[in-house]
Amino acid sequence: MATFLYKLGRLSFRRRHFVALIWVALLTLAGAGAASAPAAGNSSFSIPGTEAQKAFDLLEQRFPGTSADGATARVVFKAPSGEKMTDPGNKATVQDTVKELSDGSEVVRVTDPYQAKAVSKDGTIAYAQVSYKVSGMELDDAAKDALKDSAQDARKAGLTVEIGGDALQAVPHTGSSEIIGIAVAAVVLVITFGSLVAAGLPLLTALIGVGIGVSAITGLASALDLGSTTSTLAMMIGLAVGIDYALFIVSRYRAELAEGREREEAAGRAVGTAGSAVVFAGLTVVIALVGLSVVNIPMLTKMGIAAAGTVAIAVLIALTMIPALLGYAGRKVKPMGEKGKLLGRAKKQDEPGEQGKPAKPNLGTRWASFVVRRPLAVLLLGVIGLGAAAIPATSLELGLPDDGSQPTSTTQRRAYDLLSEGFGPGFNGPLMVVVDAKNSDDPKAVFTQTGDEIKGLKDVVTVTPAQPNKAGDTATITVIPGSQPSSVTTENLVHGIRDAGAGIKADTDANVLVTGSTAMNIDVSEKLNDALVPYLVLVVGLAFLLLIVVFRSILVPLKAALGFLLSVMAALGAVVAVFQWGWLSGLMGVEQTGPVMSMMPIFMVGVVFGLAMDYEVFLVTRMREAYVHGEKPAQAVVTGFRHGARVVTAAAVIMMAVFAGFIGSSESMVKMIGFGLAIAVFFDAFIVRMAIVPAVLALLDRKAWWLPKWLDRALPNVDVEGEGLRATSGDDDGDRALIRV
Repeated sequence: MATFLYKLGRLSFRRRHFVALIWVALLTLAGAGAASAPAAGNSSFSIPGTEAQKAFDLLEQRFPGTSADGATARVVFKAPSGEKMTDPGNKATVQDTVKELSDGSEVVRVTDPYQAKAVSKDGTIAYAQVSYKVSGMELDDAAKDALKDSAQDARKAGLTVEIGGDALQAVPHTGSSEIIGIAVAAVVLVITFGSLVAAGLPLLTALIGVGIGVSAITGLASALDLGSTTSTLAMMIGLAVGIDYALFIVSRYRAELAEGREREEAAGRAVGTAGSAVVFAGLTVVIALVGLSVVNIPMLTKMGIAAAGTVAIAVLIALTMIPALLGYAGRKVKPMGEKGKLLGRAKKQDEPGEQGKPAKPNLGTRWASFVVRRPLAVLLLGVIGLGAAAIPATSLELGLPDDGSQPTSTTQRRAYDLLSEGFGPGFNGPLMVVVDAKNSDDPKAVFTQTGDEIKGLKDVVTVTPAQPNKAGDTATITVIPGSQPSSVTTENLVHGIRDAGAGIKADTDANVLVTGSTAMNIDVSEKLNDALVPYLVLVVGLAFLLLIVVFRSILVPLKAALGFLLSVMAALGAVVAVFQWGWLSGLMGVEQTGPVMSMMPIFMVGVVFGLAMDYEVFLVTRMREAYVHGEKPAQAVVTGFRHGARVVTAAAVIMMAVFAGFIGSSESMVKMIGFGLAIAVFFDAFIVRMAIVPAVLALLDRKAWWLPKWLDRALPNVDVEGEGLRATSGDDDGDRALIRV
């Protein structure tokens, strides 16, 4: 592989005009496709194989034309102090509002609170439910404005009016913090390279790659039912890995120049060696992201595949466009050790100091030397520290966001609180029971029996009469729990209804299904929990095999996988502490604490594993190269840090800055993932890879690189160390033949 990539790097350097033209043309085509594509609506959320989804699909068949997937709004009214909603004046105001809302072209129906008995027992709170033909993301601005205006008119009459539901759903935005993250990355690159030109290359290629990826996602969003979160996460991950991959190749290019090689040769060697590491690191990320499809949640699958596509583009751009741009930059990109005019000239690593004394070892060398002298102490300190950070993860509570997780400043949250005040905490999470009595002899009796059995269960406040369809073979029953939607009590009630339904089926051959947002949330959590172990086995197993090929070792990939588990558990602990417990929530812009997103653990496992292997590949391949060239294991660890620690540190800081930039998003899921990935990179890069990994390798000594002879013969030689480049480049100098990854 190193030989092929070496030739690709030299070809891209020589044919830079052609390479640049191809990528610019792809960016233009993707941008044009995105601009001309129809606007994407709100991505549908389906969970194949779950009872809640089966019930939803049944409703679509048996109750056609009801727009079951359309947006809804609850306009909640509260009477002034000392008054009731049944007072003539207040009642007239509400009925005028209902009439005004009914005039909308996209409105299916509006319930009158007084006819639907939607007035609280104390008479102070009432609500009208508005159902629309289309989803919240597809609603016209005119329909949303009409909804807001009707509420404002009622407020002028003296009522407190708030609006809940998904009708006012807005496209999430990331805010200015995303730009700040990119700016921090730029500063780190300038400090690392000491040159604006060299620093600008990774940023430019990363932005081009993300531009192509996100534009392609936007262009296909309508056809493939991709939500706005898909492109946001693809941008997040694509930016981070795009900058990092280009950083490693540019750094290696400067190191090759410092060895005295010509620029085209240096570009070829940089792509052949560091590029090999980029390919394998990118493969681990792609495996982890595509592996999310095993969960069988379409939304998660689409997010993973879209992000994986953006990562693949980042790898291709790093391998081709970076050497092309290096050709354009010429002498403006200095050899390593020459900082240029911006930061002045620094001494090369092997230059003598004052009065002929050896140069002072860099920080990476000093740190690695300390670790190999005290490996057990460093290992214990790192493991104990990450273990302490992971403790909050034992209190992990999973859930899907609803209006109760919104900031208290929003009308959706205030409407949620008013409904809880007037009708009880369970009113915001009603359960819809669908009774399919098509195969029963007496459907009406089945409907009555089902309602009666549900009334006898614990934590049931209200059970509405069955509402049959026109054919009379299917009915819906609304159940109001006594507890809030995210409580364990409500989860037990859902399972209780399903257990009762099993008995009804045995007696009457009728199917009783529970659906609704609360039931869907419970099913999602259970499905994700069930899929976590198979997902870990698949992704970690495939990556483990890949790393065996790269490192030609058994214990090094095993150590990498165990270190990843420490990182992800510690990161989940930090997420729980901030988003569930509220620690530092103000600093992170978390206005409302609550359960952690149901998808968060498995998504973090996938993404963090891929990113963790990035640093493992980039750092440990340097060590392996030194070892196979004759250095002792402990010295190889120090050598790997001398050449790789600075660049890996810069890459980790850049990735953290990019991810942290998304903490400013208005979308709670994006905010949580941005924080989780940023803290996970910190734990993995600076504690696991920089401390635990060298400590373990020092303790294992030569055993770290052991591989059974039969397996060594069976494995393909991918030549990540670049041994094959000696013959290709005609370099006979033994010292110059040392290829550092």
